[in-house]
Amino acid sequence: MNASSGLVGGGSLPFSDVAAAVVDGDGVVLQWSRTAAQLLDRTAAEVCGQPLAQLIETEHRDPDTSGGVRTPTAGRAVLRHRSGRPVEVAYHALRLDGSYDVLLLATPVQYAGDWAQGTAGAAALFTDAAERGRRRDLRHEASARIGDSLDVLRTAQDLVDVLVPAFGDLAWASLADPVLDGDEPPKLAGAGAWHMRRVAAASVGPWPAGFGPPGVADPPMPDLPVLRRVQRGETVLVPDRASALAMAEGHPELIPLLIPEHGHSAVSAPLFARGLVLGAVAVWRTEHAEAFDQADADLLTEIASRAALSVDNARRYTREHRAVVALQQRLLPRATTDDPAAETAGLYWPAGGGADIGGDWFDVIPLPSLRVAFVIGDVVGHGLHAAATMGRLRTAIQTLADLEMEPDELLAHLDDLVQQLAGEAPHGHREVIGATCLYAVYDPVTRHCALASAGHLPPVVVRPDAAAHVLEVSPGPPLGVGGMPFEVTETVLPPGSVLALYTDGLVERDHADLGAGIRRLTENLGVLCRRDRPLDDIGRALLADTGNAPPRDDIALLLARTRVVPADNTASWEFPADPAIVADAREAVTRQLAAWGLEEVAFTTELVVSELVTNAIRYGGGPVELRLIRDKALVCEVSDPSNTQPRLRRARTTDEGGRGLFLVAQLAARWGCRYGRSGKTIWAEQPLTTVDVLAAKPATA
Repeated sequence: MNASSGLVGGGSLPFSDVAAAVVDGDGVVLQWSRTAAQLLDRTAAEVCGQPLAQLIETEHRDPDTSGGVRTPTAGRAVLRHRSGRPVEVAYHALRLDGSYDVLLLATPVQYAGDWAQGTAGAAALFTDAAERGRRRDLRHEASARIGDSLDVLRTAQDLVDVLVPAFGDLAWASLADPVLDGDEPPKLAGAGAWHMRRVAAASVGPWPAGFGPPGVADPPMPDLPVLRRVQRGETVLVPDRASALAMAEGHPELIPLLIPEHGHSAVSAPLFARGLVLGAVAVWRTEHAEAFDQADADLLTEIASRAALSVDNARRYTREHRAVVALQQRLLPRATTDDPAAETAGLYWPAGGGADIGGDWFDVIPLPSLRVAFVIGDVVGHGLHAAATMGRLRTAIQTLADLEMEPDELLAHLDDLVQQLAGEAPHGHREVIGATCLYAVYDPVTRHCALASAGHLPPVVVRPDAAAHVLEVSPGPPLGVGGMPFEVTETVLPPGSVLALYTDGLVERDHADLGAGIRRLTENLGVLCRRDRPLDDIGRALLADTGNAPPRDDIALLLARTRVVPADNTASWEFPADPAIVADAREAVTRQLAAWGLEEVAFTTELVVSELVTNAIRYGGGPVELRLIRDKALVCEVSDPSNTQPRLRRARTTDEGGRGLFLVAQLAARWGCRYGRSGKTIWAEQPLTTVDVLAAKPATA
């Protein structure tokens, strides 16, 4: 039968990878393919000439029968088609020994005119039902597990866990080193550095000793054909061990790293996404007797493609998350500071254990005259926009603080800025622009602390001689509401007091009441705040008390232990508004500097005092207050009752005046002016040498 030879050989029908049989009109086997012989373990000599119905027990599911009862069906097809083309006459779902499904496709092989006559043929297509079910389950498992995490390493491990033992006995996944950091992999071509690192592995038993463990970088690869195939995004099938050894021929150093001791068949697929090879996955069979075939290679290609997309998504998330974290870390201040006014420790804990980034922040801003400002704030929302808004607010606060505004005035200006940011936001995002903030200024000379709150939680104070308590601060509206004033609260903090500023993430737990969370924080601070305990240890203990679960909201915490400038490091005088007292002021300053052992700065200080006192008497009236503060710098302050703004200008050659502030600016390291409730204070600082500073350490008790 010439017609039948094309059928069995796969030339007429695309069935070269399935079993096939040709039967005559009576169902007697005429031809028996090699695949059918291997599948049914019966040679062509054993089956040719026998009815196909005796070789295959056929059955089909009756759609009208409830409960899925299967009933037998005939094993031969009646051919009534007019065309000579191979056509589908009937499909039958068949079962052979409970292991194989059989699909019958009948087609005429001899015909005359419009009707099939003489011998008729039928191709019996055998596929492994159990194998198809296993592959279907593996696809489902892969789709359910791979990509569930936005962590690159976790995604790679999920991939190999899915493949072992369901697909193979040993598997590993390699990723390009840049992918681990969120960057794109290099474009690979030919031999050289592979830039791959094994990051995940799975095995049915212990990992083979000496066989490249996870974490090991792949060695430089020679220019092997198999390498170029992987670099082009192709899946490589290794049917037997001999083929594997042949691929590494001439490079024995690769065998211990790529071929396990008992591995007899392998398949490797690249993690190929957007034209880039992110990595590769390799699977070996060491215990399974069956070798991998092309269907297995196709299945791994499909799974690896899905995994590659998940790895790429995780990589891009890693890159973006890293950028946001870097941005926020750059925007936050130093974790600890040590200034004459206070020592501080700040801690920040992002939500979700680092998965989410928000707009919580803290800040410590040194101010003139040894004062310091403490800031804590919380921007609405999470992500890059919140972090960027936080950076803008922190910069604005530093600028406003440098103008030495009172806390209530500073928050009023900050409120205007937040309203402006909301007006600039795209439509639909304006309502999410907002923040809460608490701003406090501490003076180590007077020990006074002035605070103002824009909708923020009140601080907790632990004084050395008293129990921890919540400092009652008059809360103003959150930033961005507008139209409402802020109120300043003042308190005295003895040296060694601990001031705790925090965001709501620290006191919110499982939707608990904020009041209960603040009470718990106050109790913990009362226990933890010992004088000899470092502030960062106290902060870590407070964060540990929030529980093991990652916080739902960001946590920012600022702890400040106050200091005081010793009384003998300050000196003050009051003079009437009389130009004659300028000489008295210079003389008083000279005596005080001599008592402090600072004769080397006496001449410069006399000039600064002379100019400042003269300007105060001339433009501000009296009385005039003069104060010197000695610490790491020598601070000279002159206060008068006027609110006139001092102005630095460059005097012309013929001008008789106008050079006072210019001289002060040239002689001092820095100078400035601040306004109080009545009058103003002009100050100037001069740096002191290390020897001078040793005698001026601030007291902590």
